[in-house]
Amino acid sequence: MLNALQQKEKQIAVIGLGYVGLPLALALARQFRVVGFDNNAGRVAMLQQNEDPSRQLQADAFTGTDIFFTANPDDLKHAHFFIVAVPTPVDDYKVPNLKPLQRASETIGRVLKPGDYVVYESTVYPGCTEEDCLPILEHESGLTLGREFKLGYSPERINPGDKVRTLTDIRKVVSGSDGDATQTIAAVYSSIIQAGVYTAPSIKVAEAAKVIENVQRDLNISLMNELAIIFDKMGIDTQEVLNAASTKWNFLPFTPGLVGGHCIGIDPYYLLYKARQLGYEPQVINSGRRVNDGMPAFVATKLVQLLLQVGKNPAQTKVLVMGLAFKENIADIRNSKVADLVRELMKYAVNVHIVDPLASPNEVAHEYNMSLMEKPVGQYDAVIVAVSHDSYRAFDAAYFRSLMSESPILLDLKGMYTVQKSAGIEYWRL
Repeated sequence: MLNALQQKEKQIAVIGLGYVGLPLALALARQFRVVGFDNNAGRVAMLQQNEDPSRQLQADAFTGTDIFFTANPDDLKHAHFFIVAVPTPVDDYKVPNLKPLQRASETIGRVLKPGDYVVYESTVYPGCTEEDCLPILEHESGLTLGREFKLGYSPERINPGDKVRTLTDIRKVVSGSDGDATQTIAAVYSSIIQAGVYTAPSIKVAEAAKVIENVQRDLNISLMNELAIIFDKMGIDTQEVLNAASTKWNFLPFTPGLVGGHCIGIDPYYLLYKARQLGYEPQVINSGRRVNDGMPAFVATKLVQLLLQVGKNPAQTKVLVMGLAFKENIADIRNSKVADLVRELMKYAVNVHIVDPLASPNEVAHEYNMSLMEKPVGQYDAVIVAVSHDSYRAFDAAYFRSLMSESPILLDLKGMYTVQKSAGIEYWRL
């Protein structure tokens, strides 16, 4: 298989061309023939024009690649090594939504041939690849794992917005359904991952390793958020506490904040779901999720308290929220906890204006039924800086003061600024 791929006698197909699949497909296409498949025809049309819909990659990222973008499943018939990089979200009840993964498996199963490989990158609970995806592949293809095709799992490790730790600079975990599968899958990824690969002893181990990476981060941030809540009640600045504690060599530098996105805020629910299926109710993971999911309400309540303290009726105030993306320097708004914060403010009848230099107004309207303004308009009673976009870092107290009316309030959720009392602004940060 590897030799045929290297000689471009066989093709690699990447299914799902979002923030994970697209960089992977382009990296592979510098050495192999690649079919990039996505069922969103609009996205594919943009990719065919060397334009990344996620706005993470520039046009030159497409240069020198042997790739064919398509939304037609029939084009996958010519591929022999399939990589699945579709989203794995949760539903409104925090239950894993495997429909994208199931549809991708059905699509591949219909074109699967003897000798083919299927590798999943989507984050799942341990056992999902073999227990949920494999039966679909075998049913749709009529083929049997081991005898006629190989299976693998190599969890994605893309960090959106990170220009330093890119795809090829992050060590890749790989696994396969047997020794030969693992060896071939490792060789394919090794050809593009400069940081090298780590071979996990089984698919379940690789799945578990991925999901606990984000569970660990979720729990560490939830601890910081709980500390922020406690210190706020004490009248202590959390950032000052963390600065002091960080002078010890083994203190972990996590900070409080809104935990959104499609990794940290989602993946723990996959492990929770699997644990409950096995009859165990996780205590620590569940507690961390409750704390982090409750932070938008905590921040909204804090702002309302500050408004009342300066004699303002929240229902008669106008508040500017700066940043709606789920993290800094990206346009991705999926599972943004800032949107939850806006909803919490609206419960108090606060008039909220939202700006974000990177997010798409159309996507915001479609995803959250909210309006994204091009720029601030008028005078505000308070400003919340919710996302640490680089373009926000140059702002100073004078700028924020110019946006606000009398008794101004600034909430700095990312701890980006240092605002003295002499600036005439009621300043609060997580």
